[in-house]
Amino acid sequence: MEVSLRSRQHTLIRKLADCIEALWHEYLELSPYSVPEDLGYIEGNLEGERLTIENHCYQTPQFRKLHLELAQVSNGLDILHCVMFPKPEYALPIFGTDLVGKRGGTISAAIVDLSPVNAERILPVHYHQTLSRLSEVEFSQPRALPAWADIFSEFCLFVHPANEPEEDMFLNRVREFLTLHCQIASTESPLTSNLDITQVLAGQRYYCLKQQQNDKTRRVLEKSFGAAWTDRYMNTMLFDYVA
Repeated sequence: MEVSLRSRQHTLIRKLADCIEALWHEYLELSPYSVPEDLGYIEGNLEGERLTIENHCYQTPQFRKLHLELAQVSNGLDILHCVMFPKPEYALPIFGTDLVGKRGGTISAAIVDLSPVNAERILPVHYHQTLSRLSEVEFSQPRALPAWADIFSEFCLFVHPANEPEEDMFLNRVREFLTLHCQIASTESPLTSNLDITQVLAGQRYYCLKQQQNDKTRRVLEKSFGAAWTDRYMNTMLFDYVA
């Protein structure tokens, strides 16, 4: 299933999915993550078009869930969604990236960030220092973040890549973010203070609750699967959090 759907998707989505999984395997100790049986591979209909969703999930000593979702609407819309949820004992930001585009056309939305989860909404110093030293990237069509998006860092990149060179530039920036994140995570020591762990949990909960306000995602899913299923999917697969 993985090969068949990915091979039919937009070139940048294929490249990014391969890049993410390669870096995960290179830097992290992956083990299987239990996905509800009916949520691993999903088919539905969106206004007469077939909607296909594939979820690939792992866990590691530092991350409770690494989630890579690939989706396709048969009329040509391709989607990649990826989020890495740290375990509460690790004071790590949340890596996330999304692509939405027309197969054979351009990517209309491309976003990547390392989102802080502390109360101050500030990235840890070692992240901030390294990200500040990255080379400047300029895109011809930057995009504005939605009103609910106070969860993102100052380094969040949200653009409409206008051509192949800009697509490659976005892919490279994701690779830089993710390589840094995996390298730091693989050497990070777990928290021992209950107060610190509680603060991480609160930050992750806030991140997920904000992401669940994404009306565009909710509307697409509700048209295909209904409100009840969409609530379950968004709360258990896309943006679940430890209570």
